[in-house]
This record gives sequence, C-alpha cells and structure tokens, in this order.
Amino acid sequence: MTTQQLHEQILQKKSFLCVGLDPDLTKMPPHLLETEDPIFEFNKAIIDATQDLAVGYKPNTAFFEAYGIKGWMSLQKTINYINENFPEQFTIADAKRGDIGNTSSMYAKAFFEDLNFDSVTVAPYMGKDSVEPFLAFENKHTIMLALTSNEGAFDFQTLTTNGTELYKQVLETSKTWKNSENLMYVVGATKAEYFADIRKIVPDSFLLVPGIGAQGGSLSEVCKYGMNDKVGLLVNSARAIIYASKGTDFAEKAREEALKVQQEMEEILNSRFQV
Repeated sequence: MTTQQLHEQILQKKSFLCVGLDPDLTKMPPHLLETEDPIFEFNKAIIDATQDLAVGYKPNTAFFEAYGIKGWMSLQKTINYINENFPEQFTIADAKRGDIGNTSSMYAKAFFEDLNFDSVTVAPYMGKDSVEPFLAFENKHTIMLALTSNEGAFDFQTLTTNGTELYKQVLETSKTWKNSENLMYVVGATKAEYFADIRKIVPDSFLLVPGIGAQGGSLSEVCKYGMNDKVGLLVNSARAIIYASKGTDFAEKAREEALKVQQEMEEILNSRFQV
C-alpha cells in the first residue's frame, strides 16, 4: 500500500484509527478459551466489528510470540484474514526489530514477504545498517521509533547532545538513509507538545501515534500539532477498544469504543479538510 492509498482510505472512512491487536488470554472473554484458536477468534471478531471504522490494524507480535508456535500460527491466520477479506486495511507488525544488516534483512523478509505486512516497527539504536534492509522493500513501510509514550522515554530520547535532543538527531539522520521515503515514525500521544518540533523535521511523513485511550493521550492535542495537509497520522488504540468488555458482547463493545474515536476523528477531519 502506498501512502497516497492510505491517505485516500482516511478521507473515505473519515478515520485515521489503527486498532492494536494485543491478544492476552487472561483478559479475553472466557467463552473464547473453549475454541480451538482463541487468539484468532478474538482478533477476527474485533476486526469484523471495527473494519469499517479503522484504516489499519497493528498486531503486537509479543502477544503472539508469548504463546510459542501456536501464537505465531495465530498471527499468520490473523494477517491472512485481514489481507484476504479487507485488503484496504494498512497492516503493521509491531515487532520493534533492529539488528545488524544481515539479521535485519531476515526480519524484513519474515514480515514483508512471508507474513505480507504493509509495515513493521523498528528500533534505530543500531543505526543506518540496521534499518536500511527494511527500507529496501518497495511499497513497504518502516515505522521507526522516534519519541515513545512510555515513562522511560526520557531516559535517553530527550537527552541533549551537541545542543540537540537525541530524538531530533535520530529523525534528522534517518532522512539521509537510502529509501528514507519509506519511513514512518512512532511518536507517542502522551508527548503531544513535541509534535510541532517533530513536524519541522519530518513535515510530510506519516506518524504512528500510540498512547490514545488507556495511556491518557489527547487526540485533539495530537491533531493540533501533528496533523499535516495529508493528515499524516495513524492513531493507535488497543486496550480501550479490544478489552471494552469481557462478556459475549466484547465485539459489540469494541465497536462502540472504536466508533467514539472515529466520530471524534471525523469532526477533526471535517474542520480541517471538509471531507
């Protein structure tokens, strides 16, 4: 999927919502645990209930890998289900990979070729040769951690070296890498005040924004400082949507929560773009 196609989906659906798929057997409705593949059945129900309100899905691979080979098979079934039934959805493998070049190449093949995700999250700490193997894939997107929403983000990301915060140096440097036009960036919603500075460095890039909902980020603040003339935002919500209920009505409740977010997004888009 190209960024232009993603932009068109956003305007068509009046939404830039990405639903995070973080399946945890301890939080799922008990009746699903009796099925052959509870993780897939949970994901499928959430996807079916929200696909017209969202433009993307972000399975967090840790929540699949934790269950071994069965979890990995559930991940494969989930991405296959999305690609086969809702090919307009932008898919993100939230894997946060990043290693020396030949290892990154294998990670890229795993997520882009075998599983056929549209994008994957990566950590930039090892630098250029750990990220460029992901960028080499045509019409695939590499979503690099820039400024995250967790408390520990301040341990390193905002430290000043040579008069500039580290996250800004990471952003500036990444623009010089081969195929950098395939980069997107993770910027946490709880860091809304930083978006204006980030947009000065990467004005045209899509930003994946976690931290709305359970983590307390403000959608209006994120849009105020982070939205560009192509929208340029994918706002992720996971727990607030997928765990809205632990009963048999979990999918309906998930839809209700997703609809609340989508309606707020529609108001913002209408005020900015007259969609």
